[in-house]
Amino acid sequence: MPSLVRIQLDEEALTDELYAFVTDPHPYRWRHPLIDDLDEVLPEMVEIAEMMAIDGVDQRSFVANYVQYVRTDLGA
Repeated sequence: MPSLVRIQLDEEALTDELYAFVTDPHPYRWRHPLIDDLDEVLPEMVEIAEMMAIDGVDQRSFVANYVQYVRTDLGA
């Protein structure tokens, strides 16, 4: 039976926005609209993004790899 639910995401845009969140040193980064959207759909992605920020991820390629993993895992 084919999947009844399909999630579509813009991998490049999500990577850019998530990278901006991860590398933003300000505490108000949580006000970013992306976080509200992700919290509704993929709350675990918000937790991983915060861990990336705490760990000091500073390369977009690391964020891109994570987004690609999530896309693949979702079957998007």
